[in-house]
Amino acid sequence: MANNPIKIKVENIYKVFGSDPAAVMESVKAGISKSELLEKNGHVIGVRDVSLDIPAGKTFVIMGLSGSGKSTLIRHFNRLIDPTAGRILVDGENVMDMSEAELRDFRRHKISMVFQRFALLPHKTVLENVVYGLLISGMTKAEAIEKGMQQIDLVGLSGFEHRYPNQLSGGMQQRVGLARALATDAEILLMDEAFSALDPLIRNDMQDQLKELQSRLQKTIVFITHDLDEALRIGDNIAILKDGELRQVGTASDILLNPADDYIERFVRDVNRARIVTVGFVAEAAASLPLSDVSESRCVSLLKDNSAIIVTKDGQAKKIINRDTLARNGFQGLMSNGTELQDLICINQDATLEESFSLLGSSNGIAVVTDNKTHPVGVITSEAVLNAMAGK
Repeated sequence: MANNPIKIKVENIYKVFGSDPAAVMESVKAGISKSELLEKNGHVIGVRDVSLDIPAGKTFVIMGLSGSGKSTLIRHFNRLIDPTAGRILVDGENVMDMSEAELRDFRRHKISMVFQRFALLPHKTVLENVVYGLLISGMTKAEAIEKGMQQIDLVGLSGFEHRYPNQLSGGMQQRVGLARALATDAEILLMDEAFSALDPLIRNDMQDQLKELQSRLQKTIVFITHDLDEALRIGDNIAILKDGELRQVGTASDILLNPADDYIERFVRDVNRARIVTVGFVAEAAASLPLSDVSESRCVSLLKDNSAIIVTKDGQAKKIINRDTLARNGFQGLMSNGTELQDLICINQDATLEESFSLLGSSNGIAVVTDNKTHPVGVITSEAVLNAMAGK
C-alpha cells in the first residue's frame, strides 16, 4: 500500500438508521451494543467508527457476513447513503461537501458501480445497455457506440452486442454490467456483491476475468463480498467488518497468519494457507553483498545480524551464504563451489507457498526470493514455509 497514493480515505464513519440518529450518537460512540440500541431506542447501527485508506490502482475488498455493514459502507463512497458522522475523501476532496451538480458529475465520470442483480434494462440490447449512460451524459451516438464496443470486446462479449439480457447467461449479464461501468472511464469501480448471484463455476470465471482486467486497467476497485474465499482470491487488501465495526485490515497473507482477534482467527481457521500466503510474506530479510566485496571476514560480520547473505553480481543473485553452509563448507570451499545463477533457486515474491514446494525441495531447503524485476529481496526456507502453513 505504501507505493500507491491514497485514492479513498474513510474517516471515522458512523451510520445510524432511525428517526433521530443524532440523539443516540453519544450512546453509540460510548459503545452501546447493536442489540441494546435497537431495544432501547429503536435505532440500528449500520457502521460504527470505520476508518480506511484505500490505495489507488488496487483491488480493496470489504467483507463480512450479513448485517456486518459492508454494503452500507460502500454506498457512502458515492453518497447513495450519507453518514451520520465522519468524512469520505476521494483524491482529497470531501464527497459530503459536493453540490448536487458536482455529485452528478462525480457519479458519471469518477466513480461507477456494478450491482449484484445486474440492473440491466431488459428491453435494450447489450450494446444499448452499455452505452446508455454515455448517451445520457451527452456523448454523441457514434462516439458512444465506438466506446461501448471497445468495452464489450474487453469483457469478452464481442458478437453478443445485439442480444438482449434474457438471451444471456448470468455470467454474461454480469459482464454487460461490468462493461457498462467501465465505459464511463471512471477511476473508481464499486462492486457490491457483484458475483454472489452467479453459479460457482461462472463466479470463478468472473473472478479470473476481473483479475485479468485489473492487471491491465489498474482501476481502484472496491469489492464487497460475504465470501472469504472470494476476498482472499481477488483482494490486494482486505477489510473485515462485524456488526458495523472494522475488525482487521491487511493483505490476505497478513490476515491468515496474523489474525487480529478470536473472531478473525475462527473466520480463517479452515483456509488452505498454502494456496493464499505468498512467499514474499514469509521471506526472511537477508544481507546483499556484491561478489566483488565478498570476503570471509565480511561474511562472518554480516551473519552476526542476518540469517543469510545473498551474493550478487550486476544486481542478480548468485549464491546464498548462511551460517550452516559456511560452517559445513568453509569459506574457500563455499566460494569455489560455483557462483553462477544456475547453482541456486530463485522464487518470485508473489508465488504462493504451494507453488514454492517443489522448488524448495530441489534447493536444499533454502531459496532466494526476488521481486518482479528479479532483484533479490530475501530468502525463504522450508522451515519458514512449514511454520506458515501451521499458522505460525
